[in-house]
Amino acid sequence: MSGAGAPATGGFDASGLNVVVIAATWHEVIMDGLIAGAERVLEETGANHRLVRVPGSFELAVAAQAAFAGGADAVVALGVIIRGGTPHFEYVSAAATDGLTRVSLDAGRPVGFGLLTLDDEQQGLDRAGLPGSKEDKGAEAADAALRTAQVIRALRG
Repeated sequence: MSGAGAPATGGFDASGLNVVVIAATWHEVIMDGLIAGAERVLEETGANHRLVRVPGSFELAVAAQAAFAGGADAVVALGVIIRGGTPHFEYVSAAATDGLTRVSLDAGRPVGFGLLTLDDEQQGLDRAGLPGSKEDKGAEAADAALRTAQVIRALRG
């Protein structure tokens, strides 16, 4: 698990930033934990935010693109893809990751990457920020998006 060395989340002022949390609908328990972690960080830091849902992880990128076109300063993309017995996992994981990267670079604005690519459901439960979880990837994705949005604002003056 990648939790060792992770920075603390929150503890700064992100008021004035407009953030859209885009969350897939598959794997409801894990997704609920990811969303709760992201929303907690956004609320603690004072960022303006709203939640939109998309059918699956493949649709995260196009929704992120629309959020940026609508004026979002940052997006937090949350999804869960669990490996199965077909190549579907590899195709969807790669397409979603590549799509989110492209949208972020094209917009020049950050996408907090909360897309979990997992071998099994337990790995997701361990990362979802639920009671007993070892990590809170939703909170980490929101924190990364906010901090990067602040860096971009500072660089642009």
